[in-house]
Amino acid sequence: MAPLAPPAPLSPEDLVALRENLQEQRLFREEQLRRLAVLPPGTDAGSEAGAGLAASARMVLADVEAALGRMAEGRYGRCHLCRRPVGREHLVIVPQARYCARCQQVHVRVPVPVQEQEAGR
Repeated sequence: MAPLAPPAPLSPEDLVALRENLQEQRLFREEQLRRLAVLPPGTDAGSEAGAGLAASARMVLADVEAALGRMAEGRYGRCHLCRRPVGREHLVIVPQARYCARCQQVHVRVPVPVQEQEAGR
C-alpha cells in the first residue's frame, strides 16, 4: 500500500476563511458564557446541565483562542504531535483542530469525521 500524500498547504484564502470562522466561534462562545452567567440557579441553564454547558463553552473557547494564537504565530495547521500538516478538510470541519487525522485517531482517540476517514482510503 502506497503512503498517503501529505495534505496540500493552506492557501491564503483558506487562512482568511478559517480565521473568520474562529473569530465567529469566539464571539458566539463569549456571548454564550455571558448569557449562562446571568441565569438564576433555579432555571434549567442555572442547573448542573447549565454548568456543564458553561464548562464545555469555556473549553471550546480556549481551543479557539489557542488556534487563533497559532495563526498569529504562523504555526496554524500543523499537528502538535507529528508536526505534519493537518488536512484542509479536517480544519474546515474543526478549525481549532490541534492534531492531524492520524494522530487524532492513534493518540487522542477522538473520532475522526467520516469525510476524512474516507479521504484517507
